Amino acid sequence: MSRFVLPDLGEGLLEAEIVSWHVAQGDHVVVDQPLLAVETEKAVVEIPSPQAGHIARLLAKAGERVKVGEALLEFEEGPHAEAGTVVGQLAEPAPAAKAAAGAHAPGTIRATPAVRARARELGIDLARVTPTGPGSTVTVSDVQAAAAGAGQASAPLRGARGTMAANMARAWREVVHATIQDEADIEAWPPSEDMTGRLIRALIAGCKAEPFLNASYDAASMSLLENPAIDLGLAIDSPDGLFVPVLRDTARETPQGWRLQVDAFKRGVQARSLTPADLRGATITLSNFGSIAGRHASLIVMPPQVAILGVGRAVALPVRGADGGVALHRALPLSLTFDHRAVTGGMAARFLRAVIADLESKI
Repeated sequence: MSRFVLPDLGEGLLEAEIVSWHVAQGDHVVVDQPLLAVETEKAVVEIPSPQAGHIARLLAKAGERVKVGEALLEFEEGPHAEAGTVVGQLAEPAPAAKAAAGAHAPGTIRATPAVRARARELGIDLARVTPTGPGSTVTVSDVQAAAAGAGQASAPLRGARGTMAANMARAWREVVHATIQDEADIEAWPPSEDMTGRLIRALIAGCKAEPFLNASYDAASMSLLENPAIDLGLAIDSPDGLFVPVLRDTARETPQGWRLQVDAFKRGVQARSLTPADLRGATITLSNFGSIAGRHASLIVMPPQVAILGVGRAVALPVRGADGGVALHRALPLSLTFDHRAVTGGMAARFLRAVIADLESKI
């Protein structure tokens, strides 16, 4: 028997969680055929077969966390282990046999990695789900319907939700959180203004005013490293959990480039196609939670970052006009949470002042 181990997936990752197997014991596979899907730092990665041959047995189950270098499966050796095409005795089953096997024969369940991840989070066996998608494909709605039918009120936090839970707990233990709040008057914005673009531009202005809010804090040495580039983490909500892809060297990109990248990130989150590299290395984070609800918030800073800017739901606030009268202006609530070990209150306030000034500018 020859064993196939979890390969080094790069980016310094040490382990991964198995989302789903695409093969079963006894299957014959060819080189580069997807064997399984694993999740690392919220990204779902397909792992291909390094060789052709028969699967002797699987050595790990869906939902297990496996370290790099640990065995995933065993290949048979001998007559079935050739590195060529499928051998002759693997005859194509007759049409009647295919029909009898149905859509859920072992290893033939049709579902995307995102659907498989959702099923695993809800504790749903895909073999028991009735598919309604094209070509008897299982959809997220099918999985959720199966969960509702099973009367399951709760499920273990796995995958993206489990990663988020672990990261938030670590951040809460390590960071000394403090938050300041204010509002920006955006009454002068045209109706067609790109909210995300303006927020990114304003955050860049804040980092230029107070560069150390874009820094990284090393707790072991109690040192602050100023980052030369603004690698902006954008918090994106999804049914599978919170994802924070990173917009690289934001200050050097154009607003049109920001929009293209943000749209690509949203599609990547929906399809669960983001790579681990897409989710690593943020130097500061932006969370527009107000697109759903909420005005102000005390957010969580993910170390080694030292700040996160939160944006609430726009509201109408009274302002005094030049003529002494009172008018209602559209205002944007802002919440800046920072690591008080590395950032002083004055730094945070100056950062937020620069953000507000940029948002309120008419240019």
